Amino acid sequence: MDALAIALGPVFVAGFALQQLLELLDPYLDPLLGARKRRVYAGIAILYGLALAAFTPIRTLKPFGIEVGWIDWILTALFISGGTKGINDLLKWLGYQKEQAKARLSEAQIQRV
Repeated sequence: MDALAIALGPVFVAGFALQQLLELLDPYLDPLLGARKRRVYAGIAILYGLALAAFTPIRTLKPFGIEVGWIDWILTALFISGGTKGINDLLKWLGYQKEQAKARLSEAQIQRV
């Protein structure tokens, strides 16, 4: 699990920083944006994620040995733009994958006996 934390730590920190940035901008942008606020914030978030994915070595899939080039770049940007919710969703998904792998292993062991 330490390797997972080290691998996903930068993605989590970047998402958290994004949330804090939007919190700081909110009092200033809220009166100007009105009903468009959510769309503008989503645009800021995805641009922030794309910029970090493009100009830094932060990647979501690479630490797991999955090298898929631009797909990893896009997924990294999406997870970052999701703030801490994006990384929490990723960790949930990884937990489900782990549980499925355990179930398959148990099933295989039972069939051997």
